[in-house]
Amino acid sequence: MSQTVYDFQAQTIRGEAADLAQYRGKVLLIVNTASACGFTPQFKGLEQLWEDYAARGLVVLGFPSNEFGGQDPGSNEEIASFCEMNYGVSFPMMSKVRVNGAEAHPLWQWLKSEKPGFLGTEAIKWNFSKFLLGRDGRVLKRYAPNEAPDKLRADIEAALAA
Repeated sequence: MSQTVYDFQAQTIRGEAADLAQYRGKVLLIVNTASACGFTPQFKGLEQLWEDYAARGLVVLGFPSNEFGGQDPGSNEEIASFCEMNYGVSFPMMSKVRVNGAEAHPLWQWLKSEKPGFLGTEAIKWNFSKFLLGRDGRVLKRYAPNEAPDKLRADIEAALAA
């Protein structure tokens, strides 16, 4: 049987175990984030999506990563505080992970293999790469880092309606 997002576990930014099966039946937007990136203001747009669509079944999941330009060097506690204070982030944030290479978190290995990027490359190119998953736990779309959260609304609406 092929995998879905529900087959994975992660750790919350507060250090608690999180079984992604808890999101069964939800539409997920999974994003690798960073606190000191040119795209960091996207936290505001991601939070707006969460506020606008959570009641209809959208869950935004942020996974901090320090792989690109060392733009998220802080501890999980520092990252959580930064996101809450500067962008009012209330959507679930996970512990810092690697998204590329042999030590990439298994979820990110799976996401990349399910929906390769430009010209079939699997590697995550930069912070704020995004994956939209349907209620069945399968990857629907992959978005480049420069794709503003607001531009995802039509795809999110379609996934919520499916």
